[in-house]
Amino acid sequence: MHSLYILVDSQEDWTPYYPTADLMTFEVYLTLPESKKPGKAQVINLCRDYNYLGTGYYCSLLAEARGQRVIPSIRSINDLANHYYYRLYDNNLDKSLDKHLVKFGQSDAEILAIKIFFGRVSYPSLEKLARRLFELYPCPILAVNFKRGSRWEIVSVIPGTLADLNEVEQNQFATAIDAYSRKIWRKPRSRKRFRFEMAILCNPNEALPPSDNKAIKNFIRIGNDLGLDIDIIDKHDYARLLEYDALFIRETTAINHHTYRFAKRAESEGLVVLDDPDSILKCTNKVFLADLLSTHNIPTPKTQLILRNKMLDFHELEQTFGYPVVLKIPNGSFSRGVVKAHSRDELEKYCTELFKESAILLLQEYVRTDYDWRIGFLNNRPLYACKYYMVRGHWQIYNHNNAKPEDQSGDFETIAIHEVPKDIIRTATKAVKLIGEGFYGVDLKQVAGRNVIIEINDNPSIDSGVEDLYLGDDLYRIIMEEFIRRLERKYSAFSYKE
Repeated sequence: MHSLYILVDSQEDWTPYYPTADLMTFEVYLTLPESKKPGKAQVINLCRDYNYLGTGYYCSLLAEARGQRVIPSIRSINDLANHYYYRLYDNNLDKSLDKHLVKFGQSDAEILAIKIFFGRVSYPSLEKLARRLFELYPCPILAVNFKRGSRWEIVSVIPGTLADLNEVEQNQFATAIDAYSRKIWRKPRSRKRFRFEMAILCNPNEALPPSDNKAIKNFIRIGNDLGLDIDIIDKHDYARLLEYDALFIRETTAINHHTYRFAKRAESEGLVVLDDPDSILKCTNKVFLADLLSTHNIPTPKTQLILRNKMLDFHELEQTFGYPVVLKIPNGSFSRGVVKAHSRDELEKYCTELFKESAILLLQEYVRTDYDWRIGFLNNRPLYACKYYMVRGHWQIYNHNNAKPEDQSGDFETIAIHEVPKDIIRTATKAVKLIGEGFYGVDLKQVAGRNVIIEINDNPSIDSGVEDLYLGDDLYRIIMEEFIRRLERKYSAFSYKE
């Protein structure tokens, strides 16, 4: 069972609040015997000094060394040392400040100071902003100063301390920490003892999710049998990541998207995560993939990058590619942002339209086939294989122009790995090893005696009755067992260090 430690420098720091058995001074925590250092403890670090080598810094450092989940983490403490670091995570935050702070006056040089307690704030209009800052800097107390010149801007974000709170703020803090700690442990303990906790990130409103509801239920059922306690979370549950040992993303990923932020934060907090942020970064951008595959001499359709700010020589492009030709935006998924031009007029039209979305486009030869191969990989080992057929009367496996959902995708055929041509497996394996050791789907076309990589997906589809048609429950079991293998390796490493 989890343990909760609330750490302070001195018992006096907790005087305004009700006594709790979870409270412990840093000195006591520092000298805990081995038997009382559970690797899966949750630590709320309320020490006074988060500066480098201060008590708060050492508290978080020790907690992480012991494999415990601590707020704030060392990464958050380091990020707070320079609050402008948030712009690496959310460069749109500054642009939205005027909207959030519109009720706080228009005069020049106006200063606004607020305190955020576990993502909560006393101003209703600032709730979303407070939650976003807490997501960027998970820290029990954040003291934030805003200044208005020509527009509002954040001038400082620093950790707050218990000693700085007035009576009203003490009440707000007490309410926030009570809600936060109850949220962490709010799930009733079932009679069955689960070894690890996992979150599956889903979007219930996504039109084409990587897994349908039945597949998600299969993951949960198989995971429970193996000792994983699994919750479904969505984009609003960013602050809950510390509750879990592992994160499984079953939502279409993108870089400028909450899925990447979830993966990045989960990895930084030590969770086992699929898809890991590096895989998302590599797979979701077709420009990166095209360059990566070309550099390593892995066959792809003939491809050329074209730039928005460079005059296009359409005659030269026609000589190189002919017609029809395929045009893609770098971050499209499920056939979105992919068009086929049959003439110069169409190519010019599509370039104009797609350059509104991206400064770089991919121009690619059209390779006609009746189906695409998809080889699923886990840890660089082929896991399943499918043929995805083109939609009837269409050139892609998805046609979003069809009104009925059942007519938007083509047919499929699930095949045992040992029945797939060996050259297909070899080409796919060579490509996937460039990405990592995660869970991937490699899409290929086979034409005129050659195999060409179309793309590598970082969160490949697992739908009930499709990808699982050959392996059945074993497909879900293999993936869940991989999470457990990685979790056991992680916690055994912590045990070894201790």
